[in-house]
Amino acid sequence: MNTPSNARPFQPTRFLLCLGAAALFWLLNALNKSGYTLNVDYPIHFVYNESKFIPTTPLPRTVMVNVSSDGWGLLRHSWLPFRTEPVDYVVKDPIQASVINTASLAATLAEQAKKLRVNYVVADTLEMHFERRMTRTIRLIPDSIHINLSPRFVVSSQINLTPRTIEIEGPERLVRGLSDTLLIRIPGKRISDNYDNELPVNQFKHPLLRASADKVSVSFEVGELLSPK
Repeated sequence: MNTPSNARPFQPTRFLLCLGAAALFWLLNALNKSGYTLNVDYPIHFVYNESKFIPTTPLPRTVMVNVSSDGWGLLRHSWLPFRTEPVDYVVKDPIQASVINTASLAATLAEQAKKLRVNYVVADTLEMHFERRMTRTIRLIPDSIHINLSPRFVVSSQINLTPRTIEIEGPERLVRGLSDTLLIRIPGKRISDNYDNELPVNQFKHPLLRASADKVSVSFEVGELLSPK
């Protein structure tokens, strides 16, 4: 005669729930502990007189910082680094400043990041380069000598340009190298009708230069020379 067994069948769902609860308890307990360190990308905002100076190399948008905190604090900053308010780094003398003072930056970060302990800025040096901002007015001149007209046709009016001048703004070194005038060449072959066209001004495509206009309107009248009777 067989006796009934008291062994209960294996229940995988209950086992997984217990395992998940234990893992969650362990994770929550670990996140509450302090003393963790992590390198995080911290957003940075450079403060300087933008009307007088211009950076000639891209300024970093973030700096890598070694910080300490509990697990929750580091988890928040490692997942959502750019939701932190940027730290303001003041550049007092842009022309003389060539590197970011990492010690000063770390001190500023320590004041702002209340829930984190800032240990140090990871990079030893972070370079930056500025020049004085300069503006030059350039006069536009039509290239009337090289207009390609049909035989016996001539330009019979003043050549109108709109605008007649443009403003170029950028680093002093680049702007000083520009000429005070720019010759506008007029395209077209065997022109025999009045001319009215908008031409691109693409001589100032340097990424550090900014022009007040990138097109110029050119118009003039064309007349035919009559043969003497």
